Amino acid sequence: MNSPLLTRLRTQLQRSETVAPVALAVTVGGLAAAGAIVLRGLIRAVQWIFFDQGGRLGSAFEGTWAERAHLLVAPAIGMVVVSWMVRRWAPEAQGHGVPEVQYAIRKLGGRIRSRVAAVKAVASAISIGSGGSVGREGPIVQIGSSLGSTVGQAAGLGPDQTRIMVAAGAAAAIGATFNAPIAGVMFAMEVILGSFAARSFGLVVIASVTSTAISQAALGREPAFRLVETFTLVSEWEFLLYLALGVFTGLIALAYVQSVYWFEDSFDAWSLHPSLKALIGGLGVGALGYFGSDLIFGVGHEGVELSLQGDLALGLMLGLVLLKILATSITLGAGGSGGVFAPALFIGAMAGGAFGKVANQWLPTVTAPPGAYALVGMAALFAAAAHAPITGIIILFEMTDNYRIILPLMFAVVVAHLMASAIYHDSIYSIKLRRKGALAAPKQEAGVLDLLLVTDAMSPEYETVSPELTLGAMADVARDGKIRSWLVVDEEDDLLGIVTETDLERAIVAGSQEDSAIKEIMTTALTTCTPGESLRTAFRRFADRAVYQIPVVEEDDPRKVAGVLRRNEMLWAFKELSEEHQRLLERTGTEVTPRHGESVQMEVQVQEGQQDLCFRRVREIRLPSGTLIVLLRRGERAVVPKGDTRVEPGDVLVLLTTRDQEEAVRSWVGEH
Repeated sequence: MNSPLLTRLRTQLQRSETVAPVALAVTVGGLAAAGAIVLRGLIRAVQWIFFDQGGRLGSAFEGTWAERAHLLVAPAIGMVVVSWMVRRWAPEAQGHGVPEVQYAIRKLGGRIRSRVAAVKAVASAISIGSGGSVGREGPIVQIGSSLGSTVGQAAGLGPDQTRIMVAAGAAAAIGATFNAPIAGVMFAMEVILGSFAARSFGLVVIASVTSTAISQAALGREPAFRLVETFTLVSEWEFLLYLALGVFTGLIALAYVQSVYWFEDSFDAWSLHPSLKALIGGLGVGALGYFGSDLIFGVGHEGVELSLQGDLALGLMLGLVLLKILATSITLGAGGSGGVFAPALFIGAMAGGAFGKVANQWLPTVTAPPGAYALVGMAALFAAAAHAPITGIIILFEMTDNYRIILPLMFAVVVAHLMASAIYHDSIYSIKLRRKGALAAPKQEAGVLDLLLVTDAMSPEYETVSPELTLGAMADVARDGKIRSWLVVDEEDDLLGIVTETDLERAIVAGSQEDSAIKEIMTTALTTCTPGESLRTAFRRFADRAVYQIPVVEEDDPRKVAGVLRRNEMLWAFKELSEEHQRLLERTGTEVTPRHGESVQMEVQVQEGQQDLCFRRVREIRLPSGTLIVLLRRGERAVVPKGDTRVEPGDVLVLLTTRDQEEAVRSWVGEH
């Protein structure tokens, strides 16, 4: 149980609307900066072991194939170690990192296990440092988000505030890693939260600025990529070339996305031990580097700089596009841990550089150097793959400190994004979310039980007892208390079981000794639920088992208790919402009766571009006749909207209308 001091501190943090949130954002920024610095150091250490020392050993075999054998075996060794590590301690640390954070935002109320940060840092450092073809942005985003979630949970914040801390951690991580504070904010809002709501923006900015300042103090202020010359637009006719470059990189981005998931599905379909899959994948990546080019190993920073300088041949750059796509896809499919952002920059730089070489040869007087096209290609390919044009534009400006190329960069980024999204609606991040059900379209018809979640009705206060408590002592607890069941937890507050008055009575009737421990009589086959489940699901579980209360456990760790759902509180929440709906209907004079057709409840998720809904108060929204906003869901909280309630992007509005009006309402939503 929590100490009184910690409880009081949490209460103060929850009540404060200014100082406490800012302090938490600064804390998250500082922790994320530390995580970025540590991750960079770990990667360098692993690279020194595998490549510096491996190369030194290989020098003893100069002139033979064994001289470069470390290039072949290093990725395999690293991936086998990573595969074992993530399976042992944190399965969610495998893969890209960003979709896992998005899933936590959408489905888990921003809750991420604290151990993820440590496991992700070590696993990603080994993956990247041993030659796995992945980037460090995915790992650091997951690390920063995990730290933000841990801070939010420790402060006792609710799901909405915890989500903001997660986004703040992601922004801080990107800002510290790439020396790009603005891009960090844009990435967090555009990719992680999917919303630019003002209430989130300020704290995310504070965290990003804090982390970047700390990172600059420790690592310097130089941009991620140093250009040998400043690129600019040579002629207005170049816009036609940048249009073609946008189309070109958009198509390559689609190939990149499809390749990543094809290899992941193929490796998943193999009925081999995960370590064997990792070994095969690692050897495959090693072979690509050994027989192809070692520029594909790791983040690929060196290859990008060579492309920006125009020092790579046309054929080599085209070959590196294919090699990098294959190497990244195999690394992730075989169980490696790392991001897809840096590989996208590498592929875009090679594709853009090759395009620029051709343009420069054909039209030397009206075209910029190939490096300019490489730079624009980086931003365009990432934006097309991630469906994040704003982040793509900002991050390349900050990473290169070159603003004079901004117009063609913006143009090509938007073209590439439109091309990719028109052909395939999912991004490299959203595919995994959709497969997990986090992007599934909401039900268009739902009852009150489907609209309320367990978190809306559960109680965070609950009584626990030790498994070593005697029956005599338990009888005293039962006599003095007002509840009929108690959670049994160990010293680390892990849930072991539940003991009820019925369990106690049965033990007494059976003649059990008073000094017997309650662990001998407690129920271990527990019925539980999670905060994000609907009350309909919880109702079914109460119906299946005649119990007084059900433990509410964390979705990613069923041993950790988030609260309890009591039968009477659940019924009260259902009754209150139903009655509030009826009062709202009566107060507004809205009549939804069988003579107009049966009533229908529809859910509408508010999008950024819906000007007739976004940032408007409920009273200002002009819905079709016979239609009423009866519920607004923001994150995991459901509220009955008042006239002054402000609608924000990402909110889910529950509309009550008739079957006859259903199509008209759908058309109205589509038009507004």
